[in-house]
Amino acid sequence: MRGKPIYVELDIAADMEAIWEHTQNPQLHRQWDLRFTEIDYLPREAPEEPQRFLYRTRIGFGLDISGTGESKSARSAVTGEGISTLAFGSEQRISLIRRGGGYWRYRPKGQGVAFSTKFDYATRFGALGRLLDTLVFRPMFGYATAWSFDMLRIWLERGIAPAVTLQRAAIHYVCVLTLTFLWLYQGIVPKLLFPQGGELQLLRAAAMVPAAAESATLRLLGLAEIVLAVAILVGHRSKSLYGIQSLLLVSLAIAAIAAAPALPASPFNPVTLSVPMLALAYIASRTATDLPSAGRCKRRMPPDSVLRSK
Repeated sequence: MRGKPIYVELDIAADMEAIWEHTQNPQLHRQWDLRFTEIDYLPREAPEEPQRFLYRTRIGFGLDISGTGESKSARSAVTGEGISTLAFGSEQRISLIRRGGGYWRYRPKGQGVAFSTKFDYATRFGALGRLLDTLVFRPMFGYATAWSFDMLRIWLERGIAPAVTLQRAAIHYVCVLTLTFLWLYQGIVPKLLFPQGGELQLLRAAAMVPAAAESATLRLLGLAEIVLAVAILVGHRSKSLYGIQSLLLVSLAIAAIAAAPALPASPFNPVTLSVPMLALAYIASRTATDLPSAGRCKRRMPPDSVLRSK
């Protein structure tokens, strides 16, 4: 059994001509669509013939998935709507997708266009292929489509080229993942697993809690850092969260140095940890703006949505 067709819709505040050009021109299309590395149109013998094309997608480890397809586009002079139907497929044995089809739809809406797609495909490798598609590939394919649509929106609305957006996103997520790891590590390893390694002594030196409550307090601090790590991962677009994190970093560093004035002279100390984390938080905060989000797209198919495929 096939999974549900993939549907993505996004309102873009740009004129129809710009959206049409950025989606129908292969040189522009491949810049914002994560699903394709290359798209090359083949010559047509007659204007009324479908546009045939070749596509290629890098999947890593030096491997490419290539295939062929054809599309046919039409626009209504009465309603201003546009439709572009698509059929595609790959003969490569390593390609999970055997063949598929769908459409792009362009509907004028207010000062912009409601741009949507719906497509489905058949897979290889029998029941194993269908299971892999349902659990992994189809969700990833749908997410990549929605993320790409929002990258196109940013390009058209904000004038930020996809190459810049991709670079900003890479920097942002590297910072977020690094911060998440560091907070998790600090919360789990020195506070929950090995409190005798130095954290407990620092808490005792600070003399801020009764001796009977030191272990419990240290565990609570560890759990708080774990919660903060999860919050950063989930709410990484919130600039205020980075402000809270920075305030906490400075406070913890000051408290540790106040409890042990000689601590900054040691090889690994609060300064060498806090300053890089503050820098990572600043970069993550700065790159959180104009970051594509698949969540901006509608993923539920409207009742009147019909799969148009060849």
